[in-house]
Amino acid sequence: MRLLLRRSFIAAAIGSLLLTAFAVQAQPRGGVKPTVSGAPVAATAGVAPQSEDELNEQDKRMLGLAREAASKISMVMERWVRTGRISQKKLFAYLYYPIPKTEPQKFHTDYDTLSDQEVQPVEEQILTKDPSVAFCILIDRNGYVPTHNLKFAKPLTGHIQIDLVNNRTKRIFNDRTGFRAGRNQNPFLLQVYSRDTGEMMKDMSVPIVLFGKHWGGIRMGYAPK
Repeated sequence: MRLLLRRSFIAAAIGSLLLTAFAVQAQPRGGVKPTVSGAPVAATAGVAPQSEDELNEQDKRMLGLAREAASKISMVMERWVRTGRISQKKLFAYLYYPIPKTEPQKFHTDYDTLSDQEVQPVEEQILTKDPSVAFCILIDRNGYVPTHNLKFAKPLTGHIQIDLVNNRTKRIFNDRTGFRAGRNQNPFLLQVYSRDTGEMMKDMSVPIVLFGKHWGGIRMGYAPK
């Protein structure tokens, strides 16, 4: 009997750990309890060829731009830590503070203001290099976007359908495409998917590595040619 009870207790404990795989404890920011992203939801996403030799010219161009963005943004983020603007611990904590009255739900983090100031200029610079680029964004390993491009970070109107298109910043895109892009640690990942706005897109992502540890990635969205 004791053996059966012990096994039941262990099984329950394991189940609890699996259900709270992303659980994080922290002090609330501004009285708002931090939360974390859950498992990715189902989404329409296909994996394109993952060998550079099989990429077409457009894909190779996007891969080059994604790598350029990743290199520049990684240096920016590591500089935050080196200059004491944020600790490495907080940068890797993956804490999200819900922004009230936002739909879909938006979140602040301990670094999103820094990102607005110093990551967005890099993203915007990359956008100017190819007119076919729809977006260039930094994401963490859970699909969170601290700072979207200016054209997708317009003031909220309170109208969900308008804001869904024009204000996509500070959201957790944990659909299958966003989640895989954030978790990918291979040299690159190319996916083809349908956005929640109905557009068919290609998504080129490369990892972001900070202080030798995987943090998230860069996503480049563009219309297939």
